[in-house]
Amino acid sequence: MKQSDSIIELTKALALFHIKVGKIKKDAKNPFFKSSYASLSNILTEVQDPLNESGLVITQFPDEMGLVSMLIHAESGQYLSSNYQMPVSKPNDPQALGSSITYARRYAISSILSLNVEDDDGNGGAKKPEPAKDPRPWLNKGEKLDAAIDYLIKGGALATIEGKYQLSTEIRNNLNETLKKLSK
Repeated sequence: MKQSDSIIELTKALALFHIKVGKIKKDAKNPFFKSSYASLSNILTEVQDPLNESGLVITQFPDEMGLVSMLIHAESGQYLSSNYQMPVSKPNDPQALGSSITYARRYAISSILSLNVEDDDGNGGAKKPEPAKDPRPWLNKGEKLDAAIDYLIKGGALATIEGKYQLSTEIRNNLNETLKKLSK
């Protein structure tokens, strides 16, 4: 594994990502092994919004050594990078190579992001329905947070912001500190 000299901002963004991402459901069947798995498409769909909202980018590409996976914090440029050697059953078969790349990408993404891929030990039929996902977007650092602070400075209510956005503990504390400073 390789990483930038500092990964402080990347680590903060990854922590935020984990607040936002849920379990990844197994959506595909492997009839040969009579098992289920989370497809690459499903994993990418499930992580896309939480990655974007956390300011993270994941990129993967094959090179002569295998598959390179990079997790990048977009604002700071901090990164983690890992190379995975891909065993290919038929090295001269493009379809076998493509299959190996897809397989490696699924596992590399799950690993670098520490994803929780659903494993219900056959208890899927006894599952309770999942609660509805909160439709409010997350209030993150940047222009929207600056606008929320300006709103508070002009006499706006924190409850109004909470009605419009989901707030992490850090953002909520930041807004409360702004309110404390205003009340002095």
